[in-house]
Amino acid sequence: MPQGTVKFFDYETNTGTVLLDNADELAVDAETFAASGLLELRLGQRVRFDVEEGDSGPRMRDLTIISL
Repeated sequence: MPQGTVKFFDYETNTGTVLLDNADELAVDAETFAASGLLELRLGQRVRFDVEEGDSGPRMRDLTIISL
């Protein structure tokens, strides 16, 4: 399961960016955020997730916070 660090998060739209451990970036969209049952993400939090192929490229699913 890939891991990364929250780089950016917009609280109004529940969207953001995670910097993966391999230096790639992956967007967190409102659908992924809501489906994971999370209340918020904070900059610098470590997260774990699965990646699936979406219509416009790779996307996150099953997002879990692993450290604050």
